[in-house]
Amino acid sequence: MAEESGIAELSFEDALKELERIVARLESGEATLQEAIDLYERGDQLKRQCAARLDAAQARIEAIRTDADGRAAGTTSFGA
Repeated sequence: MAEESGIAELSFEDALKELERIVARLESGEATLQEAIDLYERGDQLKRQCAARLDAAQARIEAIRTDADGRAAGTTSFGA
């Protein structure tokens, strides 16, 4: 799909900003039916991309090893 291209290359912040613009456009009620459908589809793709990036970040955080005193002692590799 042509619209999906480029989403994977967006940073989390850029994807989130675009998603916020889409939500604002949909909430305004000014989009035609076809435009609203297209915006919704793009928004869903952006949401999935943001969720995947958050899941990867959470996995990295959870992979931080701690020492006996509970202090961060390094990281453990994970398959993301």
